[in-house]
Amino acid sequence: MSAQNALTTETSSLYEDLDKMNAQELLTSINQEDQKVAVAVQAAIPQIEKLITAAAEKMVKGGRLFYIGAGTSGRLGILDASEIPPTYGASPELVCGLIAGGDSAIRHAVEGAEDDLDQAWVDLKAQHITENDILIGIAASGRTPYVRGGLQTAKAHGVMTGSIACNANAQISGDADFPIEVEVGPEFVTGSTRMKAGTAQKLVLNMISTSLMIMLGKVKGNKMVNMQLSNQKLVKRGTRMILEEIPELDEGTALKLLTAHGSVKKAIDAYQNN
Repeated sequence: MSAQNALTTETSSLYEDLDKMNAQELLTSINQEDQKVAVAVQAAIPQIEKLITAAAEKMVKGGRLFYIGAGTSGRLGILDASEIPPTYGASPELVCGLIAGGDSAIRHAVEGAEDDLDQAWVDLKAQHITENDILIGIAASGRTPYVRGGLQTAKAHGVMTGSIACNANAQISGDADFPIEVEVGPEFVTGSTRMKAGTAQKLVLNMISTSLMIMLGKVKGNKMVNMQLSNQKLVKRGTRMILEEIPELDEGTALKLLTAHGSVKKAIDAYQNN
């Protein structure tokens, strides 16, 4: 068996003659495969917990979180990182996603970029990564050179490392202090890891970043009290949050507090400490 065929993400689809299926058959079959993803992620929770616990200790002391990946994996890391500032009011530098080939690779594939073993560390040094930070490498196959090189060099420089792969015994697992392996099995379209593998990576990234932001105090109760008030929908949501926490206020007063202080948390703290 070749090395490529040894990867479950590269093995043949469980479904034959996709091009002969009608729309209902396609959708039902894809959905059946998607339902396997959450179960696979659940099995990896002990691995995810270890990474989050260690990462939280670093971030409480001022550490930052970096993601590196190529193709779909890189794009998912950038997506997760980009949603942290508006959702939790955090600095854009707190969580940073890097993709092989640079920002242009977000929309267009950059030929050969993922095969460069040294480029990830060049990209990370440009972001001034230090041993106080955390690096998570994302690769469905678990063997992407860009990711492996970044993890290996970061680890050699004392940076805490984690990894997310969708194959058992992935190569990047050996490169990381805290490996995560989510085995989703063959893709519906053979080798199309933007499907189940991508969904699994997205779910794990959601779990990592959300848990860390909560542990860093960015959530009060179950509410995004530090979210950026970037549109009217979020201003209205923020006003409702204040009214839920301080029911004696009227809507107009709550809105004035929110506008004056810029976030739900600051508005509530200012009122309660007045």
